[in-house]
Amino acid sequence: MASSKIKTVFTGFAGIVIPVLLAVGFLLFFFVMGNPNNFQGNNPANLPKPGNYLGIIYKGGIIVPFLMAILMMVITFSIERWITITKAKGKGSITAFVVRVYQKLAAPDINSAIDECDKQRGSVANVIRAGLLKYKQVTGVRDMNKDQKIVAIKQEIEEATSLELPILEQNLVILATIAPLATLVGLLGTVLGMIKAFAALATAGAPDAIALATGISEALINTAFGIGSSALAIIFYNYFTTKIDKMTYSIDEAGVAIVQNFASHNE
Repeated sequence: MASSKIKTVFTGFAGIVIPVLLAVGFLLFFFVMGNPNNFQGNNPANLPKPGNYLGIIYKGGIIVPFLMAILMMVITFSIERWITITKAKGKGSITAFVVRVYQKLAAPDINSAIDECDKQRGSVANVIRAGLLKYKQVTGVRDMNKDQKIVAIKQEIEEATSLELPILEQNLVILATIAPLATLVGLLGTVLGMIKAFAALATAGAPDAIALATGISEALINTAFGIGSSALAIIFYNYFTTKIDKMTYSIDEAGVAIVQNFASHNE
């Protein structure tokens, strides 16, 4: 089944990706952005060279690599969710697939409806197939009344749904957590940068507007990273939850159709 393959591929995915991206963030910060060639006099302690954005980002402080890792997490988990949900949809349009199943049920031709599920694959098809197989199984059972058979079909659909939905929603909690976390971490970096800028200004003696402006600019780099990462996380989270809601609705709709069809053809 497609769902089992997806689950196997991404088991432990988050546990591996998060520490790896944190390490990548620090490596990029110290060895790429902190490269001496990005700074005046080839010294990272000096100001960045004019127009050198790598050096400017480096001056944002030690919180920057965390924010870089968070941004990479948003991109990585968004790609992972897109691949998973795309595979879970199966082949072709879900709406067209559900319509074909309706047509087969109206015949009624349960075997052809099951064949449609085998062709479509994906989470929606897996749930509908489970319901249809139970439909076919209980049809010839004599020691169950009609109501018991309907309950058995409903339970089979619910159990199949409970197996498929966690796969679709896996790792979405990470995007939901990143959305507020990125903003807070960005603000933390900004506050630390502002403290550092004003402390340097206070110890300099005479007010230095250029030094203050430079310090504030460096501090706001954290805010930019944090807000940008948060905005992307919110956009992708809402996009994926909408896709999952549509698939869930299709499953519920098809489940009701299967039960109603059984009830009408087994008076």
